[in-house]
Amino acid sequence: MAKATIYHNPNCGTSRNTLAALREAGLEPTVVEYLKVGWTRPLLQQLLKDMSAGPRDILRVRGTPAEELGLTEPKTSDDAILDAMVKHPILVERPIVVTDKGTALCRPMDKVQALI
Repeated sequence: MAKATIYHNPNCGTSRNTLAALREAGLEPTVVEYLKVGWTRPLLQQLLKDMSAGPRDILRVRGTPAEELGLTEPKTSDDAILDAMVKHPILVERPIVVTDKGTALCRPMDKVQALI
């Protein structure tokens, strides 16, 4: 069976639907509830590298303290955004899925199809 990991927020409909799509495809992913376990800087850096993305690409603004922390300002460095994401896990957009086929932020959830 192929391996899969989903960085999941069970309160998010897109995340729940993405998890369901993985299971419907015959995968039983490792589910990481990142709001409970948090993020490490090395993990975020690896995920970003695997997605060919930067911290701003996975920064969640809605429903988070991103704006009040100044993270949406153009002058804010990637390092500052990563530090904030480690301190405030809610700042990372969800769900992020990792399979043998790649890593992606699956928002919208149909992006998961390329990873199944």
